[in-house]
Amino acid sequence: MSLLKANEIRKMNPAERAKKLKELRDELMHERGVAAMGGAPVSPGRFRSLRTEIARILTVMEEEGDDTA
Repeated sequence: MSLLKANEIRKMNPAERAKKLKELRDELMHERGVAAMGGAPVSPGRFRSLRTEIARILTVMEEEGDDTA
């Protein structure tokens, strides 16, 4: 899975951004749950990349005034 770039996020409409944000948050929650249960995460760097993508989306939403976060 590739990281979203800020210009790709800006091209999305607000509904698409909100949907992607929910997907990423759900995936992060799942990965944290697996780690908490003692399972090995698929990729240790995945936590950081998920958090980075969430932050990028939230930043663009804040810049453009989306209130759907």
